[in-house]
Amino acid sequence: MAHKSGFVSIVGNPNVGKSTLSNLLVGERLSIITSKAQTTRHKILGIVNKEDYQIVFSDTPGVLQPNYKLQESMLKFSKSALVGADVILFITDTVETPGKNEDFIKMVAESNTPVLVAINKIDLSSQEELEKLVSTWKELIPNAEIYPISALHKFSIDQLFNRILELIPESPPYFEKDALTDKPMRFFVSEIIREKILLYYQKEIPYSVEVEVDEYKESAGIININAVIHVARDSQKGIIIGQGGKALKKLGTEARKDIEKFLDKKIFLRLFVKVSKDWRNKEKLLKNFGYNQQ
Repeated sequence: MAHKSGFVSIVGNPNVGKSTLSNLLVGERLSIITSKAQTTRHKILGIVNKEDYQIVFSDTPGVLQPNYKLQESMLKFSKSALVGADVILFITDTVETPGKNEDFIKMVAESNTPVLVAINKIDLSSQEELEKLVSTWKELIPNAEIYPISALHKFSIDQLFNRILELIPESPPYFEKDALTDKPMRFFVSEIIREKILLYYQKEIPYSVEVEVDEYKESAGIININAVIHVARDSQKGIIIGQGGKALKKLGTEARKDIEKFLDKKIFLRLFVKVSKDWRNKEKLLKNFGYNQQ
């Protein structure tokens, strides 16, 4: 049997379950998941390898109208994912209003690439409402195949995966057969820390924070990690640290547990908080944080 390889771009609006579905399809927890919009900021590759195929899934940021340069870069990640893909997997759900972000939907509809529209969270909908949604999405993206799914309950995920496998072309593998992702371990460490900030801090704080791992050293039996939490304003530094350093200590403890699970090694984690004023609008800082890569 000939070997198949292909790129599958997972796109859609914020909070529809792209990262949950991506992790399911890849079989690994590579993308962080929270109930907050804009959780995913980068394009993250997850690679599925079997003897006769390799599927490269790209989880992308939710499509939004940019308010600052960081969001402009996030939108570029989503748009660039439409180019060079062998399959476009557009995720929507039964909660959002169909047709949101019309310009992006039009780009998907006009693509010559096979499009699968997965309508997620069908457990929150009735059969009648679902049938209306399917009809609406057939009008919005006429060439698409529609798949009602529930990522949370793993409903119809196997059928979706099998259809993707049918659509990808015959090709040698693009990555080594033992590769899981294109991102280094430092990236996932910073993402785990950022996930905890999304979970434990309120209002604008999580959206004003970037995490940078500036030291990652392996020695006998332990990995020493230093991570800098960049905030946009002076007042945010105090909130991250908390009274007597309690908030930062809790953040470090919870992040360390998950990082150890991910790396399957003991780690020593040091967290520092730095004010990088208005970093979301500064191209040099955004480049340093990896937002210039499309």
